[in-house]
Amino acid sequence: MNRYEINIEAFFALMRAGLWEKDVQLTPFGEVDYEGVYKMAEEQSVLGLIAAGLDHVKDVKVPQTVALALAGSALQLEQRNRQMNSFIAEIVLDLRRHGIFTLLVKGQANAQRYERPLWRASGDVDFFLSDENYVKAKNYMLPKASSMEPEGKYYQHLGMMIDGYSVELHGNFRCGFSSRTDRVLDKVRYDTFNNGNVNSWVNGNVQIFGLSKENEVFYVFTHFLGHFYKGGIGLRQICDWCRLLWTYRDTLDLKVLDLLLKEAGLMTEWKAFGAFANDNLGLETEAIPFYSDGSRWRRKAGRIKKFIMKVGNFGHNRDMSYFSTKPYLVRKTMSLGRRMGDLLNHLCIFPLDTLRFLPCIVYNGVRSAMRGE
Repeated sequence: MNRYEINIEAFFALMRAGLWEKDVQLTPFGEVDYEGVYKMAEEQSVLGLIAAGLDHVKDVKVPQTVALALAGSALQLEQRNRQMNSFIAEIVLDLRRHGIFTLLVKGQANAQRYERPLWRASGDVDFFLSDENYVKAKNYMLPKASSMEPEGKYYQHLGMMIDGYSVELHGNFRCGFSSRTDRVLDKVRYDTFNNGNVNSWVNGNVQIFGLSKENEVFYVFTHFLGHFYKGGIGLRQICDWCRLLWTYRDTLDLKVLDLLLKEAGLMTEWKAFGAFANDNLGLETEAIPFYSDGSRWRRKAGRIKKFIMKVGNFGHNRDMSYFSTKPYLVRKTMSLGRRMGDLLNHLCIFPLDTLRFLPCIVYNGVRSAMRGE
């Protein structure tokens, strides 16, 4: 192996150690460039997991500069997450006092399934709301916002900055890469708000509601798959999925999950990412519903790994400078060109589905550009 390949293997070994709190040995990989590993952790927004993994290294001493940098990053993550959790508790209570009821999804909700929730890199505060509550929340929160993004009408999505936090309102979960999958995600929405199929956890003294187990596992999977097909998938998102599957390994209703995946036409992607999670992230096979150990899935997992390491979390490794220097339509055209390049890559992994998803991806992209979203 060359130096880059050694670093990748050491990086994933530390990831597995941090994800599952298990001992790890790095000597078998050879001479590791730990600064290179640190850079990979930054690119994938998993500094906390790598820092946790360092606690379980049994055979080598990591350079002090890198160890201190990771320890400092972990402390910063803890402080940021504590502040964000307090902000979430306050805003949820404030919304309830005004008759607005919401679910928390992604980010801080997923963090609760980790051994060290405060070491997961925080992102946006994502609220999921019924039609009525979406409108009420939008009208109530916009005056509090210091800035806002254009609202996505098809996705019922509105992002804004409040007190230094990025807050996103979601009226649905549509992914935009498959109309078939969007219809199933609309069923998840109906099951949540019409059937009251929800879960909850306690944040301080505040009960926070979220999706049911099966709906949450399915949604997190379709969410990172959307980033995979539309650019920017990162390991943090897949780690969230792994922790969900592990947490719910004995309690998931597999008939419900099987129906969701088959109706959405995503079983092929599920098995490929399941192989990736087992091969690279150490998720045990008994926690992966519908797992298959065939060589076909391992080949797909290897290609997924190359793409993830290439692009970084939300496209971290890509030159995005044109977003601040080019006119709107030029930016959209350049993004579409990059997306087409990604889809050509994905033809080697999921040939039939990539062709099936292409018209929907192009249509939704053009529609958003025409609306200025």
